[in-house]
Amino acid sequence: MSHTINHLKKLRLQRSELAVPGSSPEMIDKAANSAADFVFLDIEDAVAPPDKERARKNIIQALNDIDWRAKGKTVSVRINGLDTHYMYRDVVDVMEQAGDRLDTILVPKVGVPADLYMVEAMVNQIEMAKGFKTRVGLEALIETALGMANVEAIAATPGRLEAMHFGVADYAASNKARTVNIGGLNPDYPGDQWHFALSRMTVACRAYGLRAIDGPFGDFSDPEGFTAAARRAALGIEGKWAIHPSQIALANDVFSPPEKEVTRARRILEVLKEAEALGKGAAALDGKMIDAASERMARNVLVVSEAIERASQAHSAAH
Repeated sequence: MSHTINHLKKLRLQRSELAVPGSSPEMIDKAANSAADFVFLDIEDAVAPPDKERARKNIIQALNDIDWRAKGKTVSVRINGLDTHYMYRDVVDVMEQAGDRLDTILVPKVGVPADLYMVEAMVNQIEMAKGFKTRVGLEALIETALGMANVEAIAATPGRLEAMHFGVADYAASNKARTVNIGGLNPDYPGDQWHFALSRMTVACRAYGLRAIDGPFGDFSDPEGFTAAARRAALGIEGKWAIHPSQIALANDVFSPPEKEVTRARRILEVLKEAEALGKGAAALDGKMIDAASERMARNVLVVSEAIERASQAHSAAH
């Protein structure tokens, strides 16, 4: 290993991330009782300009009225972009009125590290002024050519950043890429046109201790297409957005290690421990060599499995 090691900044279960427009209190209530690991309440693209102020108020009320943590949910707010006049009020109002009830802020269309610096400075000041003991994390949405060109520098941003998401729709628009469905594949392209972008973002995340999350699949009437898109994220991505409740179970299934895989991970640790007691650095399991790298991969599987079990217990207790 290099002497420079960036450990995971924050472990959160994020297999499924339900996108909920802040303009719909009914959808917010349903989201709180869903099976999604993560919920982001949106003030940005899912809300029309005339409704943004009302959506912001709805979100603040929902953060204060609903005990998201008791329901086993991580809750986030997607603010408007830094190029709009809505963004500063999103941060100020949400943080001042509900900052101690919020887990993360999702910053859209991040193009340069300074975009996160601005949001972080505002969040820092509000937390200090209000005396909040909780610490709100930041997540960056990589969805422009500029953001992808600077993705490594953005990932290296110190402070609150803990995850990056791939926003395929705006990314396609930014690159003038032809696509037939948000997150879907253009049949004219010989392969997966999103593979490079997803892979580059994921490597940047892992290099700097961030979670990597895939974005939306627009055709919620196509569960097979959603599942195929989620499986293509096997590059090291931890989860995927659900823009419709029907996609939650699909994401949870794809990003949950199968029981067979969990059992094998435990066996790897057991066999390697036995080998270590005999002074050996490698061993064989089911006719295959295993070593220290196998142990690291096995521990990754078990960390996810244990997080799923904790979330399942919390969800059961809430219901």
